[in-house]
Amino acid sequence: MSYGFLDIASTPSVKAAQAANGSAEQWSDFRGNRAFDRFTPSEVQFIAERDSFYMASVSETGWPYMQHRGGPAGFLRVLDDKTLGFADFRGNRQYISVGNIAADDRVALFLMDYPNRRRLKILAHAEERDLTSDPELSQRLAIPDYNAKVERAMLFHLEAFDWNCPQHITPRYTQDELTPILEPVRERIAELEAENKELRRRLGAR
Repeated sequence: MSYGFLDIASTPSVKAAQAANGSAEQWSDFRGNRAFDRFTPSEVQFIAERDSFYMASVSETGWPYMQHRGGPAGFLRVLDDKTLGFADFRGNRQYISVGNIAADDRVALFLMDYPNRRRLKILAHAEERDLTSDPELSQRLAIPDYNAKVERAMLFHLEAFDWNCPQHITPRYTQDELTPILEPVRERIAELEAENKELRRRLGAR
């Protein structure tokens, strides 16, 4: 059966490492079907909730480069069941990823959901697109009221994706995620402070 992500990732040296660590049979005899080559509603929803991701590319000298990309939740858009896209904001202007992709368009994306301990890995071909010459794409990737300069569109044409197990993911929460969780605590603290104030007033009046 197919395991799309591992079919791509399992080079001879990877298979040798699996054999050396006793897991070669586990993957060579895999009986399931994990040929994830199209996004389903589950991936669409997961991607729409993310406010960041990590992107790996490889330089012409063979060095890997990992870059963090962030924005408002949903800034990475599912354009169709095999294509992602986002408006690429200006950063430190080193353009390492842009240069790497010009020479080799293969990238790996890593999307994290820390509170729920989920992670999505994606292998894709990246494509830089000039938004000034593509008004329709510009509209689809637009993020109104977000204070950032958009330099280009970046598209990702899916090859394969895979979901990882939750082992060893430490839950972490953003400020927006903590707000509804902490609101009852804040309300209770306010109630207790009001009660203390009233008790002090009554004691002072005696």
